[in-house]
Amino acid sequence: MSETSPWDDVAQGYVIRGASIVAWHQPDGAEAASPFRIVGAHTDSPGLRIKPNPDIGLLGWKQLSVEIYGKPLLNSWLDRDLGIAGRVVLRDGTVTDVAIHDAIARVPQLAIHLDRDVNDKGLLLDKQQHLTPVWGTGLPENGEFAEWLASQLHVAATEVAWWELCLFDTATASLLGADASLLTSARLDNQLSCWAATTAVATAIPALSTSVMALFDHEEVGSESSTGASGPLLATVLERLVSARGGDRDAFHRSMAASSCVSADNAHAVHPNYPERHEPGHRPIVNLGPAIKINANQRYATSAETAVSFQRACEAVDVPWQAFVSRNNMPCGSTIGPITATRLGIPTVDVGVPQLSMHSARELCGAHDPVYLNRALGAFFNT
Repeated sequence: MSETSPWDDVAQGYVIRGASIVAWHQPDGAEAASPFRIVGAHTDSPGLRIKPNPDIGLLGWKQLSVEIYGKPLLNSWLDRDLGIAGRVVLRDGTVTDVAIHDAIARVPQLAIHLDRDVNDKGLLLDKQQHLTPVWGTGLPENGEFAEWLASQLHVAATEVAWWELCLFDTATASLLGADASLLTSARLDNQLSCWAATTAVATAIPALSTSVMALFDHEEVGSESSTGASGPLLATVLERLVSARGGDRDAFHRSMAASSCVSADNAHAVHPNYPERHEPGHRPIVNLGPAIKINANQRYATSAETAVSFQRACEAVDVPWQAFVSRNNMPCGSTIGPITATRLGIPTVDVGVPQLSMHSARELCGAHDPVYLNRALGAFFNT
């Protein structure tokens, strides 16, 4: 659906704004003030993004100037074959997606012979100096990256006006373990939840409520943008859906009051090498289902009522569930859950698949948990 066009038939549809999407599936004969069942997640991941003037280098190395996005585990980006993905805007305004899976760049670590204490004192990385990838040899020339990028798009270099590009580990996702019980991949946080929500909304059979999937950009940097959860995108779409059903402003507020939301963002599985970092009695274990995330200081939006609602959805489809609470001396992160609950006044529960190595270039979770989450979200949609 175009945001600049009138909306008439809204039984099913989606809106894309930047790297965010809101999609919905509405039951036949939905009344103006009928409720929404919303699943929210985020599309972005921490990592390295290519700057507008990236051509730099030193001592026979061609390098790319990058900006650190979010809070990645910096050491995890060392010595990996990196591809380039994102989007390019041409002079005429055309937006072109880019996904180059070849090994284009690498951030080489200093050899242990030149850093003798690294294994005893730890690795210290300067974000400006030590995270600059190499991508060739020789003397760098201004505009060289733009010319190479244009060749990949089969356009003239003068046609490339701007880009939003990131580096990514070219290794593919794979099952891990002799029993194949683990899944290792880049960007499990939070593409895993995006997959679970997308497949759930695509197969939803809503009876009374409208199923809505909202996947936002910029969660890793605070969500404050026109495409982030703090922006107006979701509220605008929901209000337009109510209006297209014949409802007025009062009907919109009644619909919000009857709606509910699941914020799906991965949780911290108990680490076998660091069990002391977890709160006793609230240590999520992989392959035992999604964790309901609780924080009394509202870093998560879960309440007793919303926790029970998600429990019922899990139990309806025989999905196990767990509870996660952080240690008092180890503050937790946050999600889009509190933001959505605050902006819309919709009761929200924060849940997530337990994982290890969060914010690493390569993350790990149980192979069964993504399917568990998908089934639970499907049950939530169909209420």
